[in-house]
Amino acid sequence: MKTTMTEKVKIELEYLLKTSPKVLENMLCTPSGLSEWFADDVNIKDDVFTFIWDGSEENARIITKKPGSKVRFQWLRDEEEENECFFEMRVDVDPITKDVVLQITDFADSDEEDEVTMLWDQSVSDLKRVLGA
Repeated sequence: MKTTMTEKVKIELEYLLKTSPKVLENMLCTPSGLSEWFADDVNIKDDVFTFIWDGSEENARIITKKPGSKVRFQWLRDEEEENECFFEMRVDVDPITKDVVLQITDFADSDEEDEVTMLWDQSVSDLKRVLGA
């Protein structure tokens, strides 16, 4: 069993979006949707998504997908290390207000928690801009 220098910390974030769950699903689950807000470019081959940022690449696989509800990715490097880390984007609709809430679950090294939160804040800000929300 491998040991890591820093412990992974679970991060849970919520963002209110003015959009429909159907539109949001496309933005969360497809390479074209993800490349509009999450990464510079996203490609898929077989079941592996390649996310590209500033010339660097990270590969992930969808490990859970419930249409209209959630998508969970696992970075291949985490899969190889056999750790339980993933990042998940879940869509909830408030039954009373009908507000659409994007819930993000991610993991980060304990010394990178603030940085990862800022990256999600920026990414979701880009998502809101693309959606016009």
